[in-house]
Amino acid sequence: MDEAEALPIADLLDERRYLLEVAFRMLGSAPEAERVVDEVYRLWYGLSDDARREIVRPRSWLAGAASRSCWNRPSDTGEDVGEVADGVGGGEPECAEPAERARAGVRVRRARPASAREQDAVVRSVVRACASGDDEALTALLCADAVAFFDGGGKVRALDRPVHGSRPVARALLTLLAHGPRTAMSAQSVNGRTGLVVRYERRVAAVLSLDVADHHVAQVWVVLNPDKLRSWNRLPGPRTR
Repeated sequence: MDEAEALPIADLLDERRYLLEVAFRMLGSAPEAERVVDEVYRLWYGLSDDARREIVRPRSWLAGAASRSCWNRPSDTGEDVGEVADGVGGGEPECAEPAERARAGVRVRRARPASAREQDAVVRSVVRACASGDDEALTALLCADAVAFFDGGGKVRALDRPVHGSRPVARALLTLLAHGPRTAMSAQSVNGRTGLVVRYERRVAAVLSLDVADHHVAQVWVVLNPDKLRSWNRLPGPRTR
């Protein structure tokens, strides 16, 4: 998947919710429904890029796979069996190869590290550009060789490869963070530095860590994996900076 295949957060979460509802109606068990949906996404990511592009309606395809998995699951044991599980090739996608992550980290360390004030100013400019959908402004805030990594954990249909270059990264982020009536974003403390937190229907749906160097964003780390966001959704309120 490349940046042209990015989806808005609202679409990602609505799709997962829909699949959970399909599985729950058939199985009557929330944990089993979660397992079915996870299997279906693993099956999706096990397909080749060309095979995925040939699927005209991914949500319908995923729902069909979920239904088949439910029909093939023995209701008395709850074991993970069925044609969906049998068809899964590998595990969920990694958001980046370790070597690529290391190279990106070296590039940032060689540049002048941002002060807390500079980090805060750049991130808030990114928030404004994303909120207004300003492609040119966002591109100008990114290093020419910026890299964005997306961690969906195989649990939402996020990009499964890093995106390279200021304009492709800007396009991917603007699509993912598309403004909607149920979506809100804010600059907040993420791992001790100003980052970006996105809420969908008042729940944290994505956390973005941004590495800033020489007044520009060099790397973006986007966490969309709902398992990794559980601690954020247990917090009593936003940690706004």
